[in-house]
Amino acid sequence: MSDQNPYEQLGVTEEASFEEIQEAKQRLIQQYSNDGKILESIEAAYDAVIMDRLRMRQEGKIKVPDRIRFPERLAPPVIESPPISPLKSPNWLQRSIDTPSAKDIWLPGLIYTALGGITVFATDPIGNLSSLLLAFGVFTNLYFVNRKERRFGRSLLLTFGGLIVGVALGAGLAALFGGSYLGFWKGHQITALVTFFVFWIVSAFLR
Repeated sequence: MSDQNPYEQLGVTEEASFEEIQEAKQRLIQQYSNDGKILESIEAAYDAVIMDRLRMRQEGKIKVPDRIRFPERLAPPVIESPPISPLKSPNWLQRSIDTPSAKDIWLPGLIYTALGGITVFATDPIGNLSSLLLAFGVFTNLYFVNRKERRFGRSLLLTFGGLIVGVALGAGLAALFGGSYLGFWKGHQITALVTFFVFWIVSAFLR
């Protein structure tokens, strides 16, 4: 096959269509699939024929199919998937959650921890001291929220909302576990501790 021109190696004429050239190449590849040297010569002959067709096209002698002139058009289009946006929380939640400074976290936390410690270790059989400490916690929470937000009405709303939630959770916890696991604490102590924790959350992380 090496003494033949590229067209003869493929077994086609110079007037053969592109489809005929392709078919001839595939037929020869199947026929000589076990002979590496012949396969190389077939590929070389095919490349030579294609280059000759391109030259003839540039000279205006033949019309070359687009898939020869522009092989990149045969490639399947790359479908770009839309970027995955991170999950966003609702707008109302973003407006309600604050990004506090370290001072906004530890200072209220320190005060409420102290109030909780007094509540736990002080002798308060009927809850008078716990009520007084809760009242102090209300004013403390109101101060911290208003200092941060500069909106007294909203600060007052958040404070009393925190008080209601804390008392409700504390009372429910005291009723649920007071007689067993938390029996060494009085119900009013448990309520005060939970409320102080809620106050800390409100003053540090809500706005």
